[in-house]
Amino acid sequence: MLAVIGAGAIDDLFVDVPAAARLPGPVDLPDHASEMSVERALGRMAARNRPAGSGPFFCGAGAYRHHVPASVDHLIQRSEFLTSYTPYQPEIAQGTLQVLFEFQTQVAALTGLPVANASMYDGSTACAEAVLMAARATRRRKAVLSGGLHPHYAQTTYTLAHTAGVETRRLAAAVDDEAAVLAAIDADTACVVVQTPNVFGTVTDLTELAEAVHAAGALLVVVTTEAVSFGLLKLPGEIGADIAVAEGQSIGNSLNFGGPYVGLFACTERLLRQAPGRLCGETVDADGRRGFVLTLSTREQHIRRDKATSNICTNSGLCALAFTIHLSLLGGAGLKTLAQVNHARAIRTRNALAAIPGVDILTPRFFNEFAVRLPVAAAAVVESLAARDILAGVPFSRLDPGGGLDDVLLVCATETTTAEDIDALAEALSMEIGA
Repeated sequence: MLAVIGAGAIDDLFVDVPAAARLPGPVDLPDHASEMSVERALGRMAARNRPAGSGPFFCGAGAYRHHVPASVDHLIQRSEFLTSYTPYQPEIAQGTLQVLFEFQTQVAALTGLPVANASMYDGSTACAEAVLMAARATRRRKAVLSGGLHPHYAQTTYTLAHTAGVETRRLAAAVDDEAAVLAAIDADTACVVVQTPNVFGTVTDLTELAEAVHAAGALLVVVTTEAVSFGLLKLPGEIGADIAVAEGQSIGNSLNFGGPYVGLFACTERLLRQAPGRLCGETVDADGRRGFVLTLSTREQHIRRDKATSNICTNSGLCALAFTIHLSLLGGAGLKTLAQVNHARAIRTRNALAAIPGVDILTPRFFNEFAVRLPVAAAAVVESLAARDILAGVPFSRLDPGGGLDDVLLVCATETTTAEDIDALAEALSMEIGA
């Protein structure tokens, strides 16, 4: 190959790199290997993972194990959806565009708000974009983040907001105190970000809080990390949210080692032109037939460059498609039934753990997830039970290492949780803490 390109040695390829910028030797990585050897090495690494479906599984905290019907995976591979990646050419992308339109319609219905975009990367980036959107709309430069907001969402929001000159004030972690944000509002507050169910699982009716936030001239951003809860709880639009963001992974998408996921984003109509991401609209073609196009594109980066509403100029198309198909299969009644089953399994799990001496249930009102306080460090308990093939939940210390809540464990139960799983968790936890 060197002979073909006219180079005498490998070093000739790097003559333009200053000597001071070159490494003195190889980097600390394994030597090259054959494809077969690499497959074996990666296989050994993968074997160290414990699949969520291989035993009792109670992890949640923003990523939830739900049953995804085989029909979802089959349908997303149909040729009708395999149109050109970019939907900026509607004449060859009607399959993609119609899916996005239906997705937006579903998200608007789920959140109770009139406008939804064609998806964001995930729930955390949707939350960050909501804060930036509120700052643009109100021309204020501060956001107050509830102590019940998922720590990863708070960190993502800070990462994006501080580079845009927007201050974020995150309150101390709190199991049931979403209203604490009111004391932190001042004349420069663009928005208040609250979560329900929050990271500890607590469900809160935010109607009165919304009124107080609006009276201060700020916007209310409501975050939801468990989309199935929309089937049972009050919708963000019904409780006064100006912007609703959510993680849509729960519907149509597996855990996938943490991604890719799909962010849901909806808002009031007056905020439409400040919304980030793509918007798909319905129209008619030259022959009067129903069709779909991207609309209000002048908000986007490919046209307005640095003045765009967001630098997110794509969307989680495949995950959004899976979401749309699964939700279509469920329907409104099916989603409600699924939510009821989730809540019932969580109640049974709560009751089993509450009967163990030394276990304190912290979450007063919940959907399918709740927090418990243990007499020992939660992380150690999780590791010990994992050795018995039980994934007992997520230690809060993993989400917020400096939060001072090392003894708090987040426990989640979904429709995939069986009575045998619950009994196994209760028995193992009882033995572990010496109850």
